[in-house]
Amino acid sequence: MQDVFIGLGIPEEDAKIIGKVLIASDLRGIDTHGIQRCKMYYDRIKQGIYEVDTKIDVIKDGPTTALWDGNNGMGHVIAYKAMETAIEKAKKYGLGAIAVRNSTHFGIAGYYSQMAIEKGMIGLTTTNARPSIPPTFGVEPMLGTNPLTFGAPTDEEFPFCLDCATSIIQRGKVELYERLEKDLPDGVVIDDEGKTMRNPSKILNKMLKRNAALLPLGGAGEEKSGYKGYGYATIVELLSAALQNGIFLRDTLGIEENGQKRLKVGHFFLAINIESFLPLESFKQTAGNIMRGLRSAKREPGAERIYTAGEKEHEVELKRKKLGIPLNESLRNDIKIMQNELSLDQYEFDF
Repeated sequence: MQDVFIGLGIPEEDAKIIGKVLIASDLRGIDTHGIQRCKMYYDRIKQGIYEVDTKIDVIKDGPTTALWDGNNGMGHVIAYKAMETAIEKAKKYGLGAIAVRNSTHFGIAGYYSQMAIEKGMIGLTTTNARPSIPPTFGVEPMLGTNPLTFGAPTDEEFPFCLDCATSIIQRGKVELYERLEKDLPDGVVIDDEGKTMRNPSKILNKMLKRNAALLPLGGAGEEKSGYKGYGYATIVELLSAALQNGIFLRDTLGIEENGQKRLKVGHFFLAINIESFLPLESFKQTAGNIMRGLRSAKREPGAERIYTAGEKEHEVELKRKKLGIPLNESLRNDIKIMQNELSLDQYEFDF
């Protein structure tokens, strides 16, 4: 993947960052945001939607906070450098927060929270995205799937890391189901009449026309508390747009600047230095005890295990590092297209 981005004109160091983020997603079993996203980035770069030379402007900078403008560069690079800066501020002052505007899709949000975890810190990451979620009692997609990602170190082999959308499923999961030729379950997507939809191809087509929406966590209406998912998605929109004076709601579908379409989003990164409160090992021990306590709870009939956030991803990563990352036929076709168009003949595939 790194050579794909280099072939498109992205500097080598930036291409390494993008490749690391995408591979991390696949290794952790988040198949919607790894190599599946590579062709999307490839197409957008070729269309001029993303800038290959990522130039970051620092609009405002303080001891613990900063506001950046990503100038339509590669979101992975902007996000990586933003969390790095948040961590550096947190080392000095206990907290570091970076708000970013005019960025682009940055892959899995959890990667950046993991960066903070690896430095013995708590990491929080948000980003807004193109409209997919309707407000409660609405059918029009207004908010993105807007992940709210939180991670913290523990004394176990893996941290606590909750990396998920504020919708029941995200658009990437619909795309994955389409590649696998599987229908979605009931109650996760609705059309513009509020009726459930299951066929992923029809859903994606209707979403392009804003005639289908992904339901927020909790589902439709108030009976199952769908307003909570709607509310959390709105929090992410505030942190990712209002704090930056950035793009929000319908404008994330795309705007035109000097005759060029742009797909802008905003991000927010927070690093909390645990050592500013108490010794890191003390926090990790308590965090680990909380995780072990949760997993020791009485299980429902038929359930084999209880998991904590980040545990399944850790187990998948161990397995995939040994056996490799599975590629369906659609992804193999994408790889061959990019290889042929960029003349990456040094690679040989058995498909």
